[in-house]
Amino acid sequence: MLKYFKRWNTLRNQLLVVYLFVMFIVLFIVSAITYILVENLLQNNAEEQIRQTAIESSGRYDSLFEQLNMVTKQVLTNEELQDVLLQESEGEITSFNDRQSLMSTTNLIQANADGIYSVEIYNKDFQRIIPIDSTLLLDRLDPHWIVQANEAGGRLIWMGEDPLDHNYFLVGRKINLMDADFNFGGYIVARINRNYFQLNSNQQENQSKDYSILVDKRNNPIVTNYHGNALDQILRTDDETITIDDQEYMLVKDTSDLTGWTMHILTPVNQLTAGISTVQAGILIAGLIGLLIFFIFSFFLSTFITRPITRLTKTMRQAGEGVLAHNPEMNSTNEINELNQTYNQLAEETNYLVQMVYEKEIIKNRTELKALQAQIHPHFLFNTLDALYWSLDEKEEEDLSNVVLAMSELFRYTITKENEDEWVTVKEELDHVERYMKIMHMRFGDRLNWEKDVDFDWLHVKIPKLMIQPLVENAILHGAGNVTGKCNITVRIEKVAENQRIRITVSDNGPGMSKEKIAEVKQHMEGGIRHQKQQGLALQNVQQRLRLFYETEQIRDIIILSEVGKGTKVSFEIPV
Repeated sequence: MLKYFKRWNTLRNQLLVVYLFVMFIVLFIVSAITYILVENLLQNNAEEQIRQTAIESSGRYDSLFEQLNMVTKQVLTNEELQDVLLQESEGEITSFNDRQSLMSTTNLIQANADGIYSVEIYNKDFQRIIPIDSTLLLDRLDPHWIVQANEAGGRLIWMGEDPLDHNYFLVGRKINLMDADFNFGGYIVARINRNYFQLNSNQQENQSKDYSILVDKRNNPIVTNYHGNALDQILRTDDETITIDDQEYMLVKDTSDLTGWTMHILTPVNQLTAGISTVQAGILIAGLIGLLIFFIFSFFLSTFITRPITRLTKTMRQAGEGVLAHNPEMNSTNEINELNQTYNQLAEETNYLVQMVYEKEIIKNRTELKALQAQIHPHFLFNTLDALYWSLDEKEEEDLSNVVLAMSELFRYTITKENEDEWVTVKEELDHVERYMKIMHMRFGDRLNWEKDVDFDWLHVKIPKLMIQPLVENAILHGAGNVTGKCNITVRIEKVAENQRIRITVSDNGPGMSKEKIAEVKQHMEGGIRHQKQQGLALQNVQQRLRLFYETEQIRDIIILSEVGKGTKVSFEIPV
């Protein structure tokens, strides 16, 4: 498998794969965008069509309701009816013949109106005038409908299903007497056939796919071709889509300003996107044709590009057999020609440098051998210092022997083998400073004093080796060592507030530095200048070691605080 992969892992094949991959990505993105746009266009058009259907249906039912309004208005404005109700309001009892005549008149008007099954007239005392019986309006309707009719002031109101027969709906209105300054005269109640509000032909033809539901202000169905169990869910939801019996439907609503009725139309989503499959097939076929055409052109293009490189590669392989050979000039692109010329020049120079490198390698090996012979083995130094210590101890030279012992331990601490740890504890570093101060005490005597201010909690914190002693040495040589009188060196280790960090500060009572001198030292710390006597070398070494052992975001650069005549403080912070 690996040999097969290496065989086909050529520049031409890689270019071909990259071209095809890029083309595939482009075609995929274009196809996806096209598909999404077409799908949204089809769906939006279908939604708009459904919404227009809902508006048309609502308008149709508004027209039917307006017809009822006109018929009932025609009845209540009838002169004969107005006279009867006027007599009733004045306390006169209407005769049976007058009622019979009034019933004939209302039946004639009713016969010329679609949908109205019967008309009932009540006087202001809620007694029914026609049909001729003793029924009271309060026994016929719920009292809240009478309250609504009074509040409507003569406008037609929808009362829903007839409590006596669910095959009918009721509408009603208050009757005002025109000859009595439009005072209250009674009520008219009309029974409407349920079939009067039947769905139109288009909705009936599509009832197997679409559902139409017309409800009144109280969400009571007026007409619907949906007979499932999810009616309450449909009427309560405000979402544009709803799932019924594992089928996703788009829900469109339209509420009439005239009646307050709401038309709900549910259309299956798969019906809206029925044409998407054709679009998918077209996009897929176009993409495959595009990939085939691009493959053919990519194959010839990749072959044309890689042929000169293949020739150059064969020439370069011959270098493993001996001297680098020249590759003949070829007619190709400027980049390939330049690459060929560069190789020929490189081959000529390499052939010349091979001999030079060989000779230099011999000289280097000889030089390294001499350097190894000149090295002093650390154990020789330690053994010599130990012998000197015991010799002084036998001669009771206690001060000198302690200095030699401190020097031996200082060298052992300083000289680190490659396999030894570069990290020590704060306590070990301070012990090293203590040994260094013993040696410095020989030079300065009692004039040199030092103190350490360290919390016990920080003694076991790990820090890189030789981070404090160089600062102490720098403070002695350039600070306290340049003053007359007592030389005071202080090492303070403290926790930085609200951070898991410690601050190490070395201060002296030396002559201090001016702002210009501090700037010069900081520039030297960054390697910007070289100063006589190597002033600031210790600071530069500590700075570099901080950056070596810690991440940049974990540390801060060395801070120097100094004033002329007031000493110097050098500090840095490291994470615990």
